[in-house]
This record gives sequence, structure tokens and C-alpha cells, in this order.
Amino acid sequence: MENKYLQKFKEQQLRPCQLKQLSILKEIDRICRKHQISYWLDGGTLLGAVRHKGFIPWDDDIDVAMRKEDLDRFILVAPSELHEGLFLQTPQIEPQSKEPIVKVRDLNSFFVEGSDNFAADYQKGLYVDIFPMIDYPTLPKKWVKRITLGISKSYSILHKAHYYSLRSFAEFFWFGLKYCLSYLLWTILYALRPKDTYISNILINNGYGIMHRQDSIFPLGTISFEGKIFSAPCDPKAYLSDLYNNYMEIPPKEKQKIHSVFILPELT
Repeated sequence: MENKYLQKFKEQQLRPCQLKQLSILKEIDRICRKHQISYWLDGGTLLGAVRHKGFIPWDDDIDVAMRKEDLDRFILVAPSELHEGLFLQTPQIEPQSKEPIVKVRDLNSFFVEGSDNFAADYQKGLYVDIFPMIDYPTLPKKWVKRITLGISKSYSILHKAHYYSLRSFAEFFWFGLKYCLSYLLWTILYALRPKDTYISNILINNGYGIMHRQDSIFPLGTISFEGKIFSAPCDPKAYLSDLYNNYMEIPPKEKQKIHSVFILPELT
């Protein structure tokens, strides 16, 4: 059970945290507009925009998505474009983070999640997640879910800290084999099937097998989030239905929880 004083502290810090994350999002939007890079609000951020006109009241992160080729362009220009105090974190720049996600982090803050490793040296400030989206082959959803679950779960286990033991050796062998076979199957299906209907997150980030119709995203539209206009899927209702089914239903009070372990929006 979480300490009630820590919970109260997080609740007090939540709005300043959200406002700082909003400032990061505005900076991402500015760079994308300048360089004509397409992006859109994703996940809980898009849900918040539709259902709450801003942040979900208990949410402590922001998600955006880009086609992978657009994200590659963003990674090239962002380091020289980002305002002072912001840092582009990628698996290549900071491999210690172990997360296969691109983040723009604020360096004058501190944000702790359950998966954070304090033995590893990587930035742990407030951030905005940027997810790379790729074309998916036209396949039955249950096939996609089974393959992506195998790949994402195997990747996660193979990249966690391992200790020398018979069990860790067996895990490494089993999940390494599962990852290779699942990826081989995906590669074959990807080559054989058409890829002009669906799009989704890269496989290691898509354990639920989510697929979006491309015509629910493109051509991109706009949506108001916290009083500012950002890029969004052209059919946010269809997009959110893929993610959450009954997305307008407010979860019960016991599930309205701040996800982070600790938040400090300002260090100095």
C-alpha cells in the first residue's frame, strides 16, 4: 500500500507536472511545424483531449505518435532545435534507459516510475513519449496479437537485468528462440500481405496487438488540448475505440491513480 503522505505529495505536484509536460509538447509541435514533420496525439493524451478537453485529471504523461520515417527526421533535427533545458532521449543516445521509446525530457525535474533503474545513468526528468508507427500487413487481428505479444514480451524479458542462474539461462534461451521465431513469421507475412490498410506501433511496443486503420488517422486533423490546437487523427473516435473500446466511460475511483512513483516538477 502506498504511503498516504507520498500520495498526497504526488497529487499536489500533478498539475505543475502536467503544465511542464504541456510546454514540452508545445516545443515538439513547434519543431514539427517548422520542419513539416507529421505527428499526432496518441493514447491517453488523445483520450484526454476528446473526453476532458485536456489532461485526464489523474494522468501524468503525454503521448504522441509519428510515422517511423518522420520520427527519424525529428531525431535528426531536434537536438539542435530543442530549447535549452530539454533533452532528446533515444535508445541510441542513452542505451542505459533500456526503453525502446523516444522521449523529450526536461532536465530541471525528476520523475520516477516503477521500472526506473537507479543503478543506471540516464536522464529521469519529466518527458513526452514519441511512439514510432509502422505499416502493418492485412492480417486477422488474433494473428497480429499473438505475434506482437510474443515479440514484445520476449524483448522485455531479454532486456531486463539478468543474474547468473539456471532459470535465467533457460529464460534467455526460451524467449530468445520465441523472439526469433515470432519475428521470422512476421517478416514472412509482412512480405506476402498488402500493407496499405493498417498502421500501429512498432512490434516491441505493441503487446496488445492494436491496429489502426490508416484512414482513421490520415489526412491528419486537429484537436484542442488544454486550450491549444494540436495534430490529431482525422477520426479520433475510431482511433480511441481501437485502444480502449468504450473510451468515454470514466473508470471507477480506485482506478484513477497517478502512475508515477514520485514527481518533482522543478529541481531549482
